Amino acid sequence: MTWKIIADSGCDYREIADLANDTSFKSVPLTIQVDSEIFVDDANLDIDDMMEKMYATSTASKSACPSPDDYLRSFEGAENIFVVTITGSLSGSHNSAQLAKKLFLEERPEANIHVIDSLSAGGEVDLIITKLNELIKEGLSFNEIVEAITHYQEKTKLLFVLAKVDNLVKNGRLNKLIGAVVGLLNIRMVGEASETGTLELLQKARGAKKALTAAVDEVLKAGYKGGRIIIAHRNNEKFCQQFSSLIKEKFPAADISFLPTSGLCSFYAEEGGLLLGYEI
Repeated sequence: MTWKIIADSGCDYREIADLANDTSFKSVPLTIQVDSEIFVDDANLDIDDMMEKMYATSTASKSACPSPDDYLRSFEGAENIFVVTITGSLSGSHNSAQLAKKLFLEERPEANIHVIDSLSAGGEVDLIITKLNELIKEGLSFNEIVEAITHYQEKTKLLFVLAKVDNLVKNGRLNKLIGAVVGLLNIRMVGEASETGTLELLQKARGAKKALTAAVDEVLKAGYKGGRIIIAHRNNEKFCQQFSSLIKEKFPAADISFLPTSGLCSFYAEEGGLLLGYEI
């Protein structure tokens, strides 16, 4: 049996270490347009350059989802395929993957394909991908993994902490006045991905220290009990280290890791931002 784990670039992994036997991982990139320049969110992307150009323009930058054909090509070479996409409320990536699944099964009805709308981005997507690899390692059947990952997704959440919101304001996703307050008063926006995959504000914290306290409080309030945490961050390893230390004071055995945001997650989280996935 051959397996493939596929994610769009709402996942921050470019590759996965210690893949299960007979398993491959494929990242299907979104693209990001800044003025007239198109950036492909793959391993070759210079994210620093993209972000610098994004902040230099007053024009709203935009992302575009992979096409069904992009997904179709990624399906080749495996009998059992799992696809994880960024929340459908931010992108059409999930719809493209579902259409590709339909087309692929018309030609290859013997294949097994399960498409997951993460209802999230960043760290929570990374958690789901990590769990899929572990479930394949356990030797479960395709249907058993579908059942297990569906249950697991009910036990994961996303917390975001944003220090800049220029891009959200330019795209009309956030009021200009709120955006100005965030910039001028050193406000951090602390929020979560809702059960329907939308981003919801929980707190506005002034300064990094209060944002750190708010993030820990919200994770504990949501029911965190010492499980795995993956933090995707845009140039903010200091916050990751501080958050990890505070959590480990309460849960010394907590499994906490962090990694840089993908191009797409950098686009949404912006400089200093974090997309923190955790188990409850």
